[in-house]
Amino acid sequence: MNIVVCIKQVPDTETRIELNSDSSGIVTEGIKWVMNPYDEYAVEEALKIKEKFGGKVTVVSMGPERTIEAIRTALAMGADEGILLNDPAFENSDSLTTALVLSKVLSQMEFDVILTGKQAVDLDSSQVYAGLAEFLDLPYVSVIVGMELFPDVKKAIAKRETEGGEKEIIEVSLPAIFACQKGLNTPRYASLPGIMKAKKKEIKKLGLPDLCLNPEHVGKTGSRSKTRKYFFPPQRKAGIKIEGEIPEATAKLVELLRGEAKII
Repeated sequence: MNIVVCIKQVPDTETRIELNSDSSGIVTEGIKWVMNPYDEYAVEEALKIKEKFGGKVTVVSMGPERTIEAIRTALAMGADEGILLNDPAFENSDSLTTALVLSKVLSQMEFDVILTGKQAVDLDSSQVYAGLAEFLDLPYVSVIVGMELFPDVKKAIAKRETEGGEKEIIEVSLPAIFACQKGLNTPRYASLPGIMKAKKKEIKKLGLPDLCLNPEHVGKTGSRSKTRKYFFPPQRKAGIKIEGEIPEATAKLVELLRGEAKII
């Protein structure tokens, strides 16, 4: 089977984020960049499919030159090859234009399954996989926590989470797109031999001319959503600590809930 995994490089969740001078973005210097955590589940599932059915795992990512580090991580885990979509014209793309660029390279490839994370932890839009399915005219299942493939009859059965915490079982024909959720598997760590092999694996770089895209349809110009300003959530007001014996403290609490909070 041919499995494609779409990944994104994002700031480490433990990184301290600072806004630039005009609040139009974040300060990128000094940030530790990693593979999007949800994409790790997608890579792991791709490797499990390959181990069961054979085939090839290709990792695709759009981003600046440093995105190669995230692709190398996937290669060290066991993926076979990587593709970096890198061009100044792609900068500041929203979910729609990102999906468009990814769809162009995927339309040139042979695949049975496309795997992604359910969302990226930086912008949390959770829209790229759906846009990708629209551009490629493929079925998709999101927030999956289980899947079983039947290559001989070109179908898959996926288990997905719903907002109420329930599970849905969905059957789709292949090829299809699956957006992976925590709980689907446990991503493996890259072994030392895997890290060494990853340095020799091919990473193909493609730009705007290779995909035959109109520059007005990608990047900031082609994006349908525009970011006007970034800002941090307002700081919470400090809480009130009530001290004293239980009867007095309880009376004070009731007074505050009635007078200040106005909830009783």
